[in-house]
Amino acid sequence: MSKKDDLFEIADRQQGYFTTQQAVKCGYSRTNFHRFLASGEWAKEQRGIYRLAHYPVTSHPDLVLWGLWSRNLKGEVQGIWSHATALEIHELSDAMPAKMHMTVPKHFRKWTAIPKSLILHFNDLPKAEVIAQQGYLVTTPLRTIVDVAEEGKLSLDLIVQAIQDALRKGLISRKELYEIAACKAGSKLMRILNDYKI
Repeated sequence: MSKKDDLFEIADRQQGYFTTQQAVKCGYSRTNFHRFLASGEWAKEQRGIYRLAHYPVTSHPDLVLWGLWSRNLKGEVQGIWSHATALEIHELSDAMPAKMHMTVPKHFRKWTAIPKSLILHFNDLPKAEVIAQQGYLVTTPLRTIVDVAEEGKLSLDLIVQAIQDALRKGLISRKELYEIAACKAGSKLMRILNDYKI
């Protein structure tokens, strides 16, 4: 395959986006990036993040873009969409967060300002609680519900609706909910389950 094919394969998995590191790995020289930008083949989205200009527009490009923004020095994505943003991704409840919620590792550091559109939560999530989507990571429905319930910032109505939606869609089970709620001392989730007889 040519370097163009290799880059397209990477970008296709990331809704048209790619990083400087990924392009270099495919055989592109940084000194020639300006040619692809000038020709309109590539578009620069952020520092170190580009998009194939003619790639079809997708429904949630921001999920990929900010995921790539969160990468570490090795180029690995650190950010995982969580809390109310993950509810929206999983289509659980009518939650429409004003800002995007992302969980990053406790040791996460960025040398650029954190975008005003993002709320960062610091936690080291186990791989079993993370799902890989097309170009981004998101917490599982169960983990998402635990996060919003324990955080307590979302309205109770929306949390209850999210739980009921997840149960109805078969994304979680009552047994899982009660087991995870029982593991946390003073669990807000357990109170919600009991108060609403879920």
